[in-house]
Amino acid sequence: MPLKELAERRSLLHRKSDAPTILRHALNDDAIGPVAMVSSFGADSVVLLHMLSEIDKSAPVLFIDTEMLFEATLTYQREVAELLGLTDVRVIRPNRAALLERDVDGILHHFDTDACCALRKTEPLEQALQGFGGWITGRKRVHGGLRESLPLFEKNERRIKINPLANWSTQDVADYIKRHDLPRHPLVAQGYPSIGCQPCTTPAAEGEDPRAGRWRGQEKTECGIHFIDGRPMRGAA
Repeated sequence: MPLKELAERRSLLHRKSDAPTILRHALNDDAIGPVAMVSSFGADSVVLLHMLSEIDKSAPVLFIDTEMLFEATLTYQREVAELLGLTDVRVIRPNRAALLERDVDGILHHFDTDACCALRKTEPLEQALQGFGGWITGRKRVHGGLRESLPLFEKNERRIKINPLANWSTQDVADYIKRHDLPRHPLVAQGYPSIGCQPCTTPAAEGEDPRAGRWRGQEKTECGIHFIDGRPMRGAA
């Protein structure tokens, strides 16, 4: 079955399913094949990570360490993985030879943020996804832009991307975290509702779009890892 048709059928099948059901079925869908969760261990990531731990603690989780993340993110990643008992968290880092060739001084982000994201995030993730037929994201329609029509399942190049929280609101996330007494990323309390690499992330003021602090002052709104039929998704990191 063509991937686009498969994604459309799964989205229709699960149009009334709750997030845990979507997640559980995706992890055991022979038509999709092996599936990994891609997690930034960011502001809202603990919701899906907790759901995953309730279903299969051994399921693979891919965490991209761009080597420019906040130290708080690295600490949070280790603490959450241990708390939830996740046993297959794979820390993905940029290729060493590529770094030496293209960003030996670690200053590429000052001149070309798209190239920096490609080097430190997009390319490492594509390599890490080899062998997987699908991957799980925490994107939501409430993020706006092209995400307003985000499907539960979508074709992404040669894989199926699964978005169990597509129809969740900000309040749904907060309620879930409170109900299960889950730890928030420490930077959330410091005014960071969206957390990426340290050089390219600033706090968002009250009333600002939650992603206003990402690549502030630039037209750039996405890191490049999320596309629909070749179109970049708004705020994709």
